[in-house]
Amino acid sequence: MLKAVLLDLDGTLLDTLEDIRYYTNEALAAFSYPPITLDETRRYVGDGAWDLIERACPKGAKDVEACYEHFREHFAKNTQERTHLYDGELGCLQALKARGLKLGVVTNKPQDATDGCIQKFFPEGLFDFVGGDNGNFPKKPDPTLARYAALTLHVSPEECAFVGDGETDAHVAQNAGMFGISVLWGYRTKEQLEGAGATRFASNYPELFSLLTSEATR
Repeated sequence: MLKAVLLDLDGTLLDTLEDIRYYTNEALAAFSYPPITLDETRRYVGDGAWDLIERACPKGAKDVEACYEHFREHFAKNTQERTHLYDGELGCLQALKARGLKLGVVTNKPQDATDGCIQKFFPEGLFDFVGGDNGNFPKKPDPTLARYAALTLHVSPEECAFVGDGETDAHVAQNAGMFGISVLWGYRTKEQLEGAGATRFASNYPELFSLLTSEATR
């Protein structure tokens, strides 16, 4: 029986792609590197800020670390003007909470930027755990942060669902022994997710609600 739901942030809880591209291109411009497109941004996200910047910089670039630091500094002050929730999302999350399920966030996004997003877009107290990249845990697909979230919420990994839009999220669910659900409104295709071993899919938040509540009542 499910007692908790852990969710990825970028591409799952929030459509942040335009903001990520904006601040990535701002950092690239500071070092006279060419900008990336929205499609390139979509391909580069998912494995944390360092991997994003490393992929965005030209091959052989000498200022990757400095570009990363520029991105981190400015992205932490991001006001999320280009970010938005998905249709039906807030009602779904509040309904899950009302059914007694604990909710958590597990993301590779830097912790300060994660906290800013949660504070802006979600009611206080909606999430019982918010974990981003603070340097204390390996990034996804390593399952350590997901397992720590379960420990903090006083549930076993088997009592958790892990919901995300990326290959790393599918791998976390598998590696942590959690009930994995891959969402199709994010930054990866169903074929890409299937290639990562995903077997359960939700096309929208009402579908996600049905999958989770069905598993929670077993």
